[in-house]
Amino acid sequence: MPKTSSKFYVTTPIYYVNDVPHIGHAYTTIAADVIARYKRLEGFEVFFLTGTDEHGQKVQQAAAKLGISPEEHVDRLHQRFKELWTRLGITHSDFIRTTDERHKKVVREILTRLHDEGEIYRDSYEGWYCTPDERFWTEKDLVAGNCPECGRKVEKIREHNYFFRMGKHQDWLAGAIRDDERFIQPASRKNEVLGFLSRPLEDLCISRPKERLPWGIPLPFDEDYVTYVWFDALINYISIHGSLEEIRKSGFWPADHHLVGKDILTTHAVYWSTMLKALGLETPKNIFAHGWWTVNGQKMSKTLRNAVDPHRLIELFGVDVLRYFLMREVPFGQDGDFSHKALIGRLNSDLANNLGNLLNRTVNMMKKYFDGQVPEPAAKGEEDAPLAARARDVVAEVRQGYEELAYSRILAKIWELVDQTNQYIDKTGPWNLVKTEDGKKRLQTVMYNAAESLRTLAVLLYPFMPDSANSIVKQLGVAGSVEAMGMASVEAWGGLKPGGWVEPGGRLFPRIEDKEAEKILARLEQPGEAPPRATGDGPEPISIEDFMKVDLRTGKIIEAERVKKSKKLIKLRVDIGTEVRQVVAGIAEGFAPEDLPGRTIILVANLKPAKLMGIESQGMILAASNNGKILLAGFGEEPGKGIRVK
Repeated sequence: MPKTSSKFYVTTPIYYVNDVPHIGHAYTTIAADVIARYKRLEGFEVFFLTGTDEHGQKVQQAAAKLGISPEEHVDRLHQRFKELWTRLGITHSDFIRTTDERHKKVVREILTRLHDEGEIYRDSYEGWYCTPDERFWTEKDLVAGNCPECGRKVEKIREHNYFFRMGKHQDWLAGAIRDDERFIQPASRKNEVLGFLSRPLEDLCISRPKERLPWGIPLPFDEDYVTYVWFDALINYISIHGSLEEIRKSGFWPADHHLVGKDILTTHAVYWSTMLKALGLETPKNIFAHGWWTVNGQKMSKTLRNAVDPHRLIELFGVDVLRYFLMREVPFGQDGDFSHKALIGRLNSDLANNLGNLLNRTVNMMKKYFDGQVPEPAAKGEEDAPLAARARDVVAEVRQGYEELAYSRILAKIWELVDQTNQYIDKTGPWNLVKTEDGKKRLQTVMYNAAESLRTLAVLLYPFMPDSANSIVKQLGVAGSVEAMGMASVEAWGGLKPGGWVEPGGRLFPRIEDKEAEKILARLEQPGEAPPRATGDGPEPISIEDFMKVDLRTGKIIEAERVKKSKKLIKLRVDIGTEVRQVVAGIAEGFAPEDLPGRTIILVANLKPAKLMGIESQGMILAASNNGKILLAGFGEEPGKGIRVK
């Protein structure tokens, strides 16, 4: 059932900073962004939390190898997640770091309270410890003598530690999971957790001796110990709202959805739920454990060098295409095998041939038959009512789909409306209606209905493909953003106002032809290719001699034109004083070609020529992206042409 409150709270896991952000991280975060955007369309006050987990032994060891402090290390690394979320259009309300003082303060408050109430006690412990997972295991947990999670070697440790009385809440937790079908989803994951709880639940070791691991939050009742990284990390979901008293008053607890990968379901369903029970707080309404993306049937890993880099996919295909593919290709909750070929297939069939073609021909026919003005509906026909009814049904089915986080099914339903609208145009034949006066009246209704269906589609697609959705309504001549329109605007047919002026744009989703697809796939699927260096790691240092090899020159743009079949590329002719260079630059999303002539830019003049979309580029211009806005490097004062930049 929908939440009766007007507030909605969704979270991703906080991602461990020693991981390079890959497609798996992007998948969870896009899924959270989709439901957050949808709830805003429905008028909810949304709080969407993501962040980074920055304590623990792996961070400490990595920093030591680099010869820097853990603080300096995590300050660098968390940025790469922030940068990727910006590129993906993620609309999080806050980004929490476990090194934030606001988080540490609440962790200390919770530890003190649980200790004072006898929920935490000190005892000696002997067990098998896995350093990579920072976790103790019993003898019976081990698989062939190794860690059951990662398969690596463990070491036997005996030491005093502090424990949380997790086992006392076992019966309560099992009952809560059985009684609430929405608590753990999908159902297969719920059964896994109940299977885990069928065995005796031991107490949780929540400390590490500071002499072994100083990088963590010290226990407030014993400074010789720091907090176990998982106990610390899970508290982020409430520490973002302040103290325990403040979380109760915020209206954002319990969380509506914790979205997690299936590998960390136990920590959320068992550790976190029992911690909340001990604190007297409600458990989240839903913990949804989605599946993994594999590559050629193998889990992504640094060792196999098979992690899929989202930055690279964004550069090649665009943000909205990637968002659509990840949410459409595999039902949320199941595992899926990532395929670049399948991505190109979805782009060409679903996006270019179906949706893109529908928009293109509707707007162009409006331009051709009505001088670009949205017509007033006139003569009705038998084809009209089924289209309006299908749109109404799809809106209802989409709403139901969000209750189950059935993203793939939602998009399949939306595409039923795309297909039916294309069929509606084919069946009514606007190109024939224009031949007679009576036909022209009928044509008014046909073109209005096609445009109204596209407006409805834009609203429904907005959570998945926000930029494309806003582009659709802009081309239809609708003022304002899709988010301002909201879901209420598609509850009844006929929300598009006649009389507006369409604004035809370029193709929303240019097709990738077979030859170009072959080249892309050959480049993307090279075996053993090292993953790109993460921006958060910082660039490899170079010498001054290396830098001086780069010949940076000022140049003046004298001509500019769009590259056909590309959303991003503009072909430039640049005068660098001694000659005029042809340069292909990926700046079309930030600049119109007619605005570029006369601009002074900085050109890498000694770069080997390269071909982009079959056009030779004789250099590279310097630019930056600020929250998606493209900025050209330049000067406060106008320099001459061909001057070397130092």
